[in-house]
Amino acid sequence: MTTPPPQPAADDSVAQQAVPPSGCPAHADAVAMFGTRFINGDRAQLYRDMRRQHGAIAPVTLLGDVPAWLVLGYRELHQIAENPALFTRDSSAWNMWDQIPPDWPLMPMVGRQPSILYEDGERHTRRSALVSDALSEVDPFELRGYAEQYADELIDAFCGRAQADLVSEYAKKLPALVLAKLYGFTDEEGAALVPSINALVDGADGALEGRQHIQSSMGALLRSRAISPAGDVSTRMQTHPNSGEFSSEEILEDMMVNIIAGHEPTADWIGNSMRLMLTDDRFSASLSGGRNSVAEAMNEVLWEETPTQNIAGRWTTRDTHLAGKLIKNGDLLVLSFGAANADPQVRPDQSKFTGGNNAFLSFGHGSHRCPYPAQEIAEGIARTGIEVLLDRLPDVDLAVAPEALEWRPSPFLRGLEALPVDFTPTTATGNKR
Repeated sequence: MTTPPPQPAADDSVAQQAVPPSGCPAHADAVAMFGTRFINGDRAQLYRDMRRQHGAIAPVTLLGDVPAWLVLGYRELHQIAENPALFTRDSSAWNMWDQIPPDWPLMPMVGRQPSILYEDGERHTRRSALVSDALSEVDPFELRGYAEQYADELIDAFCGRAQADLVSEYAKKLPALVLAKLYGFTDEEGAALVPSINALVDGADGALEGRQHIQSSMGALLRSRAISPAGDVSTRMQTHPNSGEFSSEEILEDMMVNIIAGHEPTADWIGNSMRLMLTDDRFSASLSGGRNSVAEAMNEVLWEETPTQNIAGRWTTRDTHLAGKLIKNGDLLVLSFGAANADPQVRPDQSKFTGGNNAFLSFGHGSHRCPYPAQEIAEGIARTGIEVLLDRLPDVDLAVAPEALEWRPSPFLRGLEALPVDFTPTTATGNKR
C-alpha cells in the first residue's frame, strides 16, 4: 500500500503561478491540486468551473509545480480505464522522472511498488483473480456478525456520555477491526493495528512506523497460516492455485493493499453517509426508520461525496489525443472519480435524487477497479455500522451547525475531520445483541 499524500502547503491561489517545465501539459491556468480552493473550497463547483474552462480533461499541478492532467469526464475516464495498453498503471513510463527529486512528498503514490496496484496485463489478471477469489469466500453472515460485534463494542465506549465524534470514535475504527478479523488476526491484534492503519492513511506522525507495524504483523500472520491454515483470507491468499506465481513479498503487499485500501474509503463512506442523513431533509425524517433510507444515503454519497475523489493515476505509452487535448507520451493522468460522477453528460439534472442508480465510478473502472467481493465487504461493513448506530442511538443529532463541519485537507480523499453528535445516553449492551 502506498503512503497517503501529505497535508497541503499554504496557497491561496487556484492557479499555479510558477511556470512548469517546458513541453509539459500544465500552463499558466493550471489548477493547483494542493491550492486553497481545491483543498478547502466547494469542490463540486471547482469541478464545474474546470470543466467549463477546459472540457473533460484539465491541466493541473501537483506539489512542486509538477504537471499532470485531471480527467473530469465520465466517458473519458471509462476510455482510459479500459485501455491499459495506451494508459498504463506502470509509473516507470512517466516522462517527468528526471525532474522528480527522490524526496518528493508524493513519491509513495507514484513510485512503483511490488503490489497489485502497479501490475498490468495477464500477470495482473491472474494476481487479481487470487485476491478476488480469497475475498469472495467471506461469509456474508459472518461478516455482518463481526460488524455488529465491533460496532456494539465501539458504541458501548461512548453511549453513556451523550456525545461523541462519530469519525474518530467509530467510523475510523470499525472497518479496520472487521477486516483484521476476516484476515485472521485476533481481536487484540486487530485493535493494535487500528492506530497504525489510521496513521499511515492520514500521513500523520508515525505513518512510517505504522506501515512497519502493519507489514510486520501481516508477515507474522502469513507465516503462521503457512504452518497452520485456517478459514480466513490470509490462508486463502497463500493456498490459491495462482499463489505459486507470486513471491511472498507480493502476496504480503497485496494483503496490505486490501486491508488499508479497504479501511479508509469504508470509514469515510460511514462518516459521509451519517453526515448526509443528519443534514439532508430527504433523510432526516426517516433517520431512525426504515433500512432503505440507509442504503439510499450510502448510494447518494458514492455519487455526491465519494470517499476516493482523485487517484494518480495512469501514464500514456505514446502520444494520443483525448477530449481535444494532445496528451504526450509519458504524461501523468489523475483520474477524478468525484468529477466524473457529476459529469452533466451522464447526469444532466444533478438536483434529482439518484435512488438506486449504481453507475457511479466510485470503485473505479476496468481491470484496476476495486474487486467486486471487496466492494460487497465494504458495503456490508458500512451499512451494518450505520444500522447498528441508529438502532442504539435512535435520536442521534448533529452537535454543530452543518457548515461548521470540515473536510480533511486532501485533494485525493473526501472525508470529514470530525462528526460531533449528541444523543440521549444509553447503557452499554455488554456486546450482546
